[in-house]
Amino acid sequence: MLRIPRSRVVYSFSPKRVQPAHAKLGDVVIFETIDALGGQVKSEEVAFEAIDWSRVNPATGPLYVEGAEPGDTLIIDVLDTSTDDRAVILVVPGFGALPDKKFKAKVKLLRRRGDFLLFNGVEVPVKPMVGVIGVAPAEGELPTGTLGAHGENMDVALLTKGSRLYLPVFVEGALLAIGDLHLVQGDGELRVSAAEVSGEVMVRVGLIKGRRPKYPVLELEDRFAILTFGKTLDEAVYRASEEAVEALQRAHNMSFEEAYMLASLIVNLRINQVVDPLKGVRAEIPKKYVNLDSLLT
Repeated sequence: MLRIPRSRVVYSFSPKRVQPAHAKLGDVVIFETIDALGGQVKSEEVAFEAIDWSRVNPATGPLYVEGAEPGDTLIIDVLDTSTDDRAVILVVPGFGALPDKKFKAKVKLLRRRGDFLLFNGVEVPVKPMVGVIGVAPAEGELPTGTLGAHGENMDVALLTKGSRLYLPVFVEGALLAIGDLHLVQGDGELRVSAAEVSGEVMVRVGLIKGRRPKYPVLELEDRFAILTFGKTLDEAVYRASEEAVEALQRAHNMSFEEAYMLASLIVNLRINQVVDPLKGVRAEIPKKYVNLDSLLT
């Protein structure tokens, strides 16, 4: 089993990465990850000016998957996650869903007890999830804090143990990287950070040759979710809606008008996060109405 240590962190996704780890199709790989603040917060008394913000949102990798070529789909099965028992969350004025509010910057260290995270005595059920997971874009260098058609900082609360992610491949080897684990996060991630935690993600990699989705697709037990993005929520919603309608057209050989009406009955739009420069939205479609083939082009 291949293990990629947390010492191999990157702060951007790029096709120019050198000396990646290598995996064959079907290999199981463990990514050791560092919390989104780079492990810098050891105390609630930390001074914000002491935090090196260039070390925020590290991802572990990249992983070169043998046989992956532009136009393919990389399959990532999330087999397991494990996390530390201590997480960190913070608020900083001017950021998050309420940027106009006046308040003081604050850090909290949170502890896990069994299946719950303790927040001022309030027990919050733990559901570890992966915030950053993506492949290299076709060109350029994108910071790990953003998101796009290649995945990356999507912050999807459903991306957890037992889920399967399909990512479009843009460069040879795909160059997969993973990071930004959360012990728990609500849809929207209102405050930029969730329960940020270090840990490990165990995945299995596979491939679909010659076809790929337009946007990342998450497969759950009973539904598919198309993961889109935009400078505004309206733009992200438009992309999610458009792709859902087109998937229904392909699945049922329908006209646009018919698929548009059906989508209004069975597609659920959900918010992934509203706090990054690009906002994230997903269109959830029950498997009764679409299959994987209709989500690929």
